[in-house]
Amino acid sequence: MNFKFKTYCGLLIMFLLPFNLSFAVTAQVPSPEGDEANLLSTVRYLSEDIGARSFRDLPALNKAADYIESSLQSSGCLVSRQAFTYGGRTYYNVIGEVKGSQPDKKEFLIIGAHYDTAVGTPGADDNASGVAGLLELARLSALGPAERTIRFVAFSLEEPPVFGTRDMGSYIYAERTAQEGVKVFGMIAIEMIGYFCEEKGCQAYPPGVGWLFPDQGNFISFVGNLSSRSFTQKVRKSFAKASDFPVETLNTFSSMTGVDFSDHRNFWKFGFDAFMVTDTAFNRNPHYHEPGDTWEKLDFKRMNQVVTGLYRAMRSL
Repeated sequence: MNFKFKTYCGLLIMFLLPFNLSFAVTAQVPSPEGDEANLLSTVRYLSEDIGARSFRDLPALNKAADYIESSLQSSGCLVSRQAFTYGGRTYYNVIGEVKGSQPDKKEFLIIGAHYDTAVGTPGADDNASGVAGLLELARLSALGPAERTIRFVAFSLEEPPVFGTRDMGSYIYAERTAQEGVKVFGMIAIEMIGYFCEEKGCQAYPPGVGWLFPDQGNFISFVGNLSSRSFTQKVRKSFAKASDFPVETLNTFSSMTGVDFSDHRNFWKFGFDAFMVTDTAFNRNPHYHEPGDTWEKLDFKRMNQVVTGLYRAMRSL
């Protein structure tokens, strides 16, 4: 360092010290990155070690709930359970909370994913991939908190025969959230994020919108209703700044086939903005709701890119 510059700095500090002014040298700390191995481990455990987790498979669902709870606790989340009944049996939503770094941001962000499966399927993509993403986002958020508080909710009973009824775990959670007057910035449902394809024509769409989007399934999609468009675009813009992973958005009428095919639908019913992050399910994955929905068909590298991009996007919302 130049001697004259050192002398100048020393004199400047001596001059300012009597005014009780303090100096802080801040280094820009890189945000933590998602761990591909964590995603693989969760998907394999849920889909292979536990297997089918339908409404009929209560012991398997309880084992999955225990695993999710333990993972959230290990990450440092404040964890609780919400019990509810269906058909005379008890099921659980598992909730983990990470406090935000900016207390003035009072509205919570809710990230959700269902951990049950369709009957007879191991559900690697649907929806062990979503649960893996949820748990990894919780871990990253605990390491480097976002500005606002985030609640990570693993829902039970999303699949048929409960889908579309008030017995869905997400309906019960959204209803209770509204009753308690919780201020919600928005809700993001992570619904199948592991299946990608590169072949021309491997990506399909509901009638009338295919011409707007790529015919290769190498992107992730944000899908919501019209009233959630502003929230969806905020997250998409933040995601695009944080990641170069391709993302497509669609906000349209909830009556369009597939637009409401996850837990976000129930948050709309109580006036909350919500959308799903999805690989588009049956519009891309031929193993959707089939016994062939197994872990080795998923692309964990791309899944990790999606999760890391979402985490970085969430930090500044």
